Amino acid sequence: SAKDMKHRLGFLLQKSDSCDYSSSQVKKEKISSSQRLSQEEVRKWADSLENLIHHDRGLAAFRAFLKSEYSEENIEFWVSCEEYKKTKSPAKLSPKARKIYDEFISVQATKEVNLDSCTREKTSHNMLEPTLSCFDEAQRKIFTLMEKDSYRRFLKSPYYLDLVSPPGAGCGPENCKRNHTHSLDCNSNIISQCA
Repeated sequence: SAKDMKHRLGFLLQKSDSCDYSSSQVKKEKISSSQRLSQEEVRKWADSLENLIHHDRGLAAFRAFLKSEYSEENIEFWVSCEEYKKTKSPAKLSPKARKIYDEFISVQATKEVNLDSCTREKTSHNMLEPTLSCFDEAQRKIFTLMEKDSYRRFLKSPYYLDLVSPPGAGCGPENCKRNHTHSLDCNSNIISQCA
């Protein structure tokens, strides 16, 4: 319900320390927090999951939504794979690959993602000699899973709808304009804190 969502948003705002910050992210956010998200940008997120997660604030909104559903491991795995592919030093490939494997793919993974046995086995085999593409198939499967499932729910959630609707739009007598605007501000704050 809307009341539950407001409670969750308030909780997330209080837990802003759970967002990971680096000094460059903080500097970047100070610059971009003054820039408002355009309605056009936000509407593009509905065109494809790719548009959403390749936009810093879109990724942050999607991540906040997944956290509210206790299923953020999928997007965390996807992001880890993207970062892994940028590894320049061959000596760093194996330890980075092992970390991703242990965190998301192994049987005792702390944030195990939902992979079929064939993909899991192939990825395990790839770990013998890690390359930049050793997680490609697993990453593709998780992307497809998010696209068919959580992304569709995200587009129907207040995390997206409050951003795509201009303030005051769709407010009935039961929702005053101030409350709607407040929830929009809450979502914008979550996005700016986590982006």
